Amino acid sequence: MMASAGDLVSGVNLVVPVPLHRLRRHARGFNQAEELARHLGLEWKNVLRRTRATSSQTDLPAARRHANVRNAFSLKRSHSVDGLTVLLVDDVSTTGATLNACAVALRRAGARDVRALTAARVVSRLP
Repeated sequence: MMASAGDLVSGVNLVVPVPLHRLRRHARGFNQAEELARHLGLEWKNVLRRTRATSSQTDLPAARRHANVRNAFSLKRSHSVDGLTVLLVDDVSTTGATLNACAVALRRAGARDVRALTAARVVSRLP
């Protein structure tokens, strides 16, 4: 069952955008997840970092997407999410691999609850 955005933000302590690798961020000039996060009207911070560059998820099959981003995120040293309810924000979810990898990093860092909000979700691909 899908929750409404109102249900998702209730009780949230911090909004966290999915980070881009610094090289991809530099090439693109912005992070679309960060742009979404900043317009929610809640406290947001870039507390996650990509620990390594990953291949683009766009053309990878589902099984390879999860392996591609596994252990690719960690909490920045100067931040804490201990005991917080975090709303993770990304632009698009296809398989949920990136959101899952970020959620694992946040939970390992002590987040009490991690929720996810995306602007779009891919339901199926055209042939």
